[in-house]
Amino acid sequence: MSREGAPALRRRLGSGQAGWLTGTSNTLKYAIVSDLHANLEAVEAVFASIDSVGVDQIVCLGDVVGYNGNPNECANLIRERQIPTICGNHDAVACGIEEPWGFNPIALSAALWTREHLSEENLDWLRALPDTLVFDHFLLAHGSPTDRDCYLFTWEDIAPHMSFVAERECRLCFFGHTHSPGIFSSDGMYTLDEDSRFEVGDDKTFFINPGSVGQPRDGDPRAAFGLYDSETGAYELVRVTYPVAKTAERIEDEGLPAFLAERLFLGR
Repeated sequence: MSREGAPALRRRLGSGQAGWLTGTSNTLKYAIVSDLHANLEAVEAVFASIDSVGVDQIVCLGDVVGYNGNPNECANLIRERQIPTICGNHDAVACGIEEPWGFNPIALSAALWTREHLSEENLDWLRALPDTLVFDHFLLAHGSPTDRDCYLFTWEDIAPHMSFVAERECRLCFFGHTHSPGIFSSDGMYTLDEDSRFEVGDDKTFFINPGSVGQPRDGDPRAAFGLYDSETGAYELVRVTYPVAKTAERIEDEGLPAFLAERLFLGR
């Protein structure tokens, strides 16, 4: 049981090499990426993994920029691929539609650096991003469905938002912001089997966090993303290695805080 009596159905989180469950020709397969955070090497590695699997649609849960040293390159890749994307809190600050109230000094330094270095085209693109999107029977959010700055770490954090998703005739919400993978439902928190796969049932509402591409914080430095089959309900968490040292070198070259480079090696 999790805190305050919420049941937690737990299974060990697997390592998740890229793979996919076979399906019929009309199956819609999605790749869900989140919190890219201007980490070009991680983004390129994740897109290569996605391309090798083959999906019908990639969707992005926001925070394309912030923290790391390649904001324009990452934004350009998302735009070139025409990936539906929602606005994350770092995106909002970088493009000036929000100010960095509450950012810690390291995040603030990186946010202001990003704002100064983004091209006008990418600033305009970020300003036009929606707060949420709906695909099939699922909702995309960055933080919570109503607040991109809201952190959803626990079942207790998720529970107040279940009705919002259900009222919009969705039975699934993909969200980011915490940089940590997780699966939640009305009856508690789930983790994945050793093959990193999970069957999303249609009898309850689920919230799923695919982790972070550009700055994982769950103790695994590999980039993370999710694969979802909307026909079968199969979900898979995938982890991908990338040249962390190259990203760290870019951070240092740009004069960004050294801690941002150091944490990438730890996945924290």
